Amino acid sequence: MKQFLKHFVTNRGAVIGASIFLLVILMGLTCSVLFEESPWMMVAQPLLLPFQDSQYWLGTDMLGRDIAAGLAYGARVSLLVGVVSTLVAVLVGVLIGAAAGFYGGWVDDVLMRFTEFFQTIPQLAMAVVLVAILSPNIYSIVGAIAVVSWPPVARLVRGEFLSLKQREFVQAAVVIGQRPARIIFTQILPNAISPIIVTASLMIATAILTESALAFLGLGDRNMMSWGFMIGASRTMLREAPWMSVMPGVAILLTVLAINLIGEGLNDAMNPQLRRRGE
Repeated sequence: MKQFLKHFVTNRGAVIGASIFLLVILMGLTCSVLFEESPWMMVAQPLLLPFQDSQYWLGTDMLGRDIAAGLAYGARVSLLVGVVSTLVAVLVGVLIGAAAGFYGGWVDDVLMRFTEFFQTIPQLAMAVVLVAILSPNIYSIVGAIAVVSWPPVARLVRGEFLSLKQREFVQAAVVIGQRPARIIFTQILPNAISPIIVTASLMIATAILTESALAFLGLGDRNMMSWGFMIGASRTMLREAPWMSVMPGVAILLTVLAINLIGEGLNDAMNPQLRRRGE
């Protein structure tokens, strides 16, 4: 763990990304404290310019809603959707990939054909269809993003299992009579966890982008403020009030960039070959 932290901290981009991401997390956790009123409420004169009013330092939208409050509450939604949908997708992908890679044969063929079926459908298009069918709410959005996100994890885990199950320690576990489930979860999976963690960190960024796209298209949860909704609602005012779209757009950009920098830092710190080259 000390070596991992040492290599992660020496990656300047990863440290910058982690700092930005921690600020986003802090903003999402404290939004109800920083902004006591709902982000949907009209609190001031419409179309206040940024820094025109010290109380509403990012300005207001065409309905007089506080843009800063919208960004803070939107951070909570983006993080919630990104993290939960990624956890569900990783769980499904690990189970399918582990079964395919460990058992092989017809089990591998069936599960990989099933995975390839989902990969042939564009992710955003499938997410739009699922959310529209299930009606837009936070649960359907999380479920739709998880459904379209698990196939890459399954293929990654399958490849790791195909490689690791030939190792001596796995063969020894088979010889002494350990059950397949125990071998999968105590012998192989712990040794395949590094690439899964790196992939999961990058999937959070993709999930945030997907949620923003759905909200922009009008398929977000109407009871929850999100960055995508803010951009979609202000697109008709792009010429008159560009800050209404720019602010949430910058928030999405910085958050996704931060997560990608963290992912690269995790990859460098967890990859033994890159670590040896750095030394």
